[in-house]
Amino acid sequence: MKVRRIVTGKDASGRSLVISDGPSPREMILEHTPGFVSAPLWRLEGTPDLTLGAEHDAMAAGGSMVTGAGGSSFWVITFPPDSSMADWDPVVAGPEMGEASPGIAERMEPDNPGMHQTPTVDYVTVVSGTVSLELDDGQIVDLSAGDTVVQQGARHAWRNRTDQPATISVVLLGAVT
Repeated sequence: MKVRRIVTGKDASGRSLVISDGPSPREMILEHTPGFVSAPLWRLEGTPDLTLGAEHDAMAAGGSMVTGAGGSSFWVITFPPDSSMADWDPVVAGPEMGEASPGIAERMEPDNPGMHQTPTVDYVTVVSGTVSLELDDGQIVDLSAGDTVVQQGARHAWRNRTDQPATISVVLLGAVT
């Protein structure tokens, strides 16, 4: 899945323009986790600065998708069915997952795959498929296309217990903890 990212801005005279139209330079279709697609679309370390000009692409450089308080990031993620993870090898797939999900991958719990916690408030919308939100107390909330979650720093995991991919769109807001 290629996520089309259109970025707009203003030229030197203040006229609106399309700065870029195409995939994020950091989008990855993972080889060692077939079906997993990470499309980090935008990130800001703090208050947006509209004076940076049309040449600025916040995704041109690397960096964590988990920002500090006041920062934000925007991401589209496709999860393959959990059944495809049966042969997942952390030695081979782990570094690739770290590159695709910087800031999240290192928060994953090795003895509870997928479970993690971030110092963020996340606005999540299911774009397609069915995905389950699992909380640390074992509660599972099944979500389908159009469902939304406001995730406030809770320890959680995303599970795809179906036989089809599931895609979410998420905005992470760096929070005070």
